[in-house]
Amino acid sequence: MEHMPKLGQHFVEEMINPSMYASQWFITVFSYSFPFHLTLRVWDVFLYEGIKVVFQVGLALLRFCHDDLVKLPFEKLLHALRNFPEEATDPDVLLPMALTFKVSSRLEELQKEYQKGPEGSSETSSIKRHQALISKTMSRVSSRVISNLTADKK
Repeated sequence: MEHMPKLGQHFVEEMINPSMYASQWFITVFSYSFPFHLTLRVWDVFLYEGIKVVFQVGLALLRFCHDDLVKLPFEKLLHALRNFPEEATDPDVLLPMALTFKVSSRLEELQKEYQKGPEGSSETSSIKRHQALISKTMSRVSSRVISNLTADKK
Protein backbone atom coordinates (compact mmCIF):
# COMPACT_ATOMS: atom_id res chain seq x y z
CA MET A 1 0.00 0.00 0.00
CA GLU A 2 2.04 2.84 -1.30
CA HIS A 3 -0.41 5.28 0.31
CA MET A 4 0.13 3.86 3.80
CA PRO A 5 3.90 3.51 4.31
CA LYS A 6 3.65 4.43 7.99
CA LEU A 7 1.20 1.57 8.61
CA GLY A 8 3.34 -0.81 6.58
CA GLN A 9 6.42 0.05 8.60
CA HIS A 10 4.45 -0.40 11.82
CA PHE A 11 3.28 -3.86 10.67
CA VAL A 12 6.89 -4.82 9.94
CA GLU A 13 8.06 -3.55 13.33
CA GLU A 14 5.27 -5.44 15.11
CA MET A 15 5.82 -8.51 12.88
CA ILE A 16 2.23 -8.49 11.62
CA ASN A 17 1.76 -10.61 8.51
CA PRO A 18 -1.41 -10.28 6.36
CA SER A 19 -2.15 -13.97 6.88
CA MET A 20 -2.67 -13.17 10.57
CA TYR A 21 -5.75 -11.08 9.85
CA ALA A 22 -6.71 -11.03 6.15
CA SER A 23 -6.99 -14.74 5.35
CA GLN A 24 -10.40 -14.96 6.99
CA TRP A 25 -11.56 -11.88 5.07
CA PHE A 26 -10.51 -13.38 1.75
CA ILE A 27 -11.68 -16.93 2.36
CA THR A 28 -15.16 -15.90 3.53
CA VAL A 29 -15.46 -12.68 1.48
CA PHE A 30 -16.07 -10.80 4.75
CA SER A 31 -19.06 -12.94 5.73
CA TYR A 32 -17.60 -14.43 8.92
CA SER A 33 -16.83 -11.53 11.20
CA PHE A 34 -18.42 -8.45 9.67
CA PRO A 35 -21.95 -7.08 10.12
CA PHE A 36 -24.60 -8.48 7.81
CA HIS A 37 -25.38 -5.10 6.20
CA LEU A 38 -21.73 -4.73 5.14
CA THR A 39 -21.46 -8.34 4.02
CA LEU A 40 -24.50 -7.98 1.75
CA ARG A 41 -23.10 -4.90 0.06
CA VAL A 42 -19.62 -6.42 -0.35
CA TRP A 43 -21.14 -9.55 -1.85
CA ASP A 44 -23.24 -7.47 -4.27
CA VAL A 45 -20.12 -5.76 -5.56
CA PHE A 46 -18.13 -9.02 -5.44
CA LEU A 47 -20.67 -10.83 -7.62
CA TYR A 48 -20.74 -7.94 -10.09
CA GLU A 49 -17.08 -6.83 -10.15
CA GLY A 50 -15.25 -10.00 -9.15
CA ILE A 51 -12.48 -10.87 -6.72
CA LYS A 52 -10.74 -7.50 -6.84
CA VAL A 53 -13.33 -5.98 -4.48
CA VAL A 54 -12.21 -8.33 -1.71
CA PHE A 55 -8.74 -6.80 -1.81
CA GLN A 56 -10.14 -3.28 -2.18
CA VAL A 57 -12.37 -3.62 0.89
CA GLY A 58 -9.45 -4.98 2.91
CA LEU A 59 -7.32 -2.01 1.91
CA ALA A 60 -10.16 0.40 2.70
CA LEU A 61 -10.55 -1.06 6.19
CA LEU A 62 -6.85 -0.54 6.81
CA ARG A 63 -6.97 3.01 5.47
CA PHE A 64 -10.07 3.89 7.49
CA CYS A 65 -8.42 2.77 10.74
CA HIS A 66 -4.88 3.81 9.77
CA ASP A 67 -4.38 6.49 12.44
CA ASP A 68 -5.45 4.17 15.24
CA LEU A 69 -3.61 1.09 13.95
CA VAL A 70 -0.19 2.79 13.76
CA LYS A 71 -0.33 3.48 17.52
CA LEU A 72 -1.11 -0.06 18.71
CA PRO A 73 1.28 -2.73 19.99
CA PHE A 74 1.18 -6.27 18.59
CA GLU A 75 -1.57 -7.77 20.78
CA LYS A 76 -3.89 -4.81 20.50
CA LEU A 77 -3.16 -4.52 16.80
CA LEU A 78 -4.28 -8.09 16.15
CA HIS A 79 -7.42 -7.50 18.19
CA ALA A 80 -8.17 -4.28 16.28
CA LEU A 81 -7.69 -6.04 12.92
CA ARG A 82 -10.34 -8.57 13.93
CA ASN A 83 -12.73 -6.12 15.61
CA PHE A 84 -13.24 -2.97 13.60
CA PRO A 85 -15.25 -0.10 15.03
CA GLU A 86 -18.85 0.21 13.87
CA GLU A 87 -18.16 3.34 11.81
CA ALA A 88 -15.48 1.44 9.82
CA THR A 89 -18.07 -1.09 8.70
CA ASP A 90 -20.53 1.42 7.27
CA PRO A 91 -20.88 0.29 3.63
CA ASP A 92 -21.82 3.82 2.50
CA VAL A 93 -18.40 5.02 3.66
CA LEU A 94 -16.27 1.91 3.18
CA LEU A 95 -17.25 0.86 -0.36
CA PRO A 96 -16.61 4.22 -2.05
CA MET A 97 -13.22 4.29 -0.31
CA ALA A 98 -12.55 0.70 -1.40
CA LEU A 99 -13.27 1.45 -5.03
CA THR A 100 -10.52 4.08 -5.10
CA PHE A 101 -7.85 1.35 -4.84
CA LYS A 102 -6.50 0.02 -8.13
CA VAL A 103 -5.71 -3.70 -7.80
CA SER A 104 -6.91 -5.21 -11.08
CA SER A 105 -3.63 -5.21 -13.03
CA ARG A 106 -1.90 -7.62 -10.62
CA LEU A 107 -4.95 -9.90 -10.52
CA GLU A 108 -5.03 -9.95 -14.33
CA GLU A 109 -1.36 -10.99 -14.40
CA LEU A 110 -2.10 -13.89 -12.07
CA GLN A 111 -5.10 -14.95 -14.18
CA LYS A 112 -2.98 -15.00 -17.35
CA GLU A 113 -0.32 -17.04 -15.57
CA TYR A 114 -2.98 -19.53 -14.50
CA GLN A 115 -4.38 -19.81 -18.01
CA LYS A 116 -0.92 -20.66 -19.41
CA GLY A 117 -1.21 -24.15 -17.85
CA PRO A 118 -0.40 -27.21 -20.02
CA GLU A 119 -2.92 -28.10 -22.73
CA GLY A 120 -4.93 -31.32 -22.47
CA SER A 121 -4.17 -31.92 -18.81
CA SER A 122 -6.24 -34.39 -16.83
CA GLU A 123 -8.75 -33.30 -14.21
CA THR A 124 -6.39 -34.35 -11.40
CA SER A 125 -3.48 -32.29 -12.67
CA SER A 126 -5.86 -29.39 -13.23
CA ILE A 127 -6.92 -29.57 -9.58
CA LYS A 128 -3.28 -29.73 -8.45
CA ARG A 129 -2.44 -26.77 -10.66
CA HIS A 130 -5.41 -24.84 -9.23
CA GLN A 131 -4.36 -25.63 -5.64
CA ALA A 132 -0.80 -24.58 -6.38
CA LEU A 133 -2.03 -21.34 -7.92
CA ILE A 134 -4.18 -20.56 -4.89
CA SER A 135 -1.21 -21.16 -2.60
CA LYS A 136 1.08 -19.08 -4.82
CA THR A 137 -1.50 -16.29 -5.07
CA MET A 138 -1.97 -16.06 -1.30
CA SER A 139 1.79 -15.99 -0.85
CA ARG A 140 2.16 -13.25 -3.46
CA VAL A 141 -0.73 -11.24 -2.05
CA SER A 142 0.82 -11.43 1.42
CA SER A 143 4.20 -10.38 0.06
CA ARG A 144 2.65 -7.63 -2.04
CA VAL A 145 0.66 -6.21 0.88
CA ILE A 146 3.78 -6.14 3.07
CA SER A 147 5.91 -4.56 0.36
CA ASN A 148 3.21 -2.01 -0.46
CA LEU A 149 2.78 -1.17 3.19
CA THR A 150 6.49 -0.44 3.51
CA ALA A 151 6.97 1.34 0.19
CA ASP A 152 7.75 5.05 0.33
CA LYS A 153 5.30 7.48 -1.21
CA LYS A 154 6.40 8.61 -4.62
